[in-house]
Amino acid sequence: MTISVGEKLPDVTFKTMTADGAKDINGKEIFAGKKVVLFGVPGAFTPTCSNNHLPGYLENHDAILARGVDTIAVVSVNDVHVMGAWARFSGGEGKILYLADGSGDFAKAVGLDNDLSAAGMGLRSKRFSMIVDDGKVVALNVETKPGVNESGAAKILEQL
Repeated sequence: MTISVGEKLPDVTFKTMTADGAKDINGKEIFAGKKVVLFGVPGAFTPTCSNNHLPGYLENHDAILARGVDTIAVVSVNDVHVMGAWARFSGGEGKILYLADGSGDFAKAVGLDNDLSAAGMGLRSKRFSMIVDDGKVVALNVETKPGVNESGAAKILEQL
């Protein structure tokens, strides 16, 4: 079942790349007492994710933070090394928190997992965005068709 507006996010541990290497980061560290824009993508370095979804958040970084957001984070069912490389390659290092959900624990826990095995991609995340305030989902946008139609930065800016 997909998480709903008004529900608390589950306490899941992600991995993120730091200057000192890979680090576990607990959901409470990310969300407790903060307003966070979190968006999820099926895969780092994939065409729609890299060319259409992530760039909007990078371009609107300052505008989003100016509306009271503490952190912008992206999550994908990729390993921490891939997410770290994507952060460097995209120019998003230090602007967006890149979260690796390597086994899909978060995606499954919030009901946003997507089995793309038939396409040879295995378990992935659905494309989504959400606004989280102190761990509680206050806005949720899940794509129902290919592309970035509902989960982009423009929609988040409307909701903030």
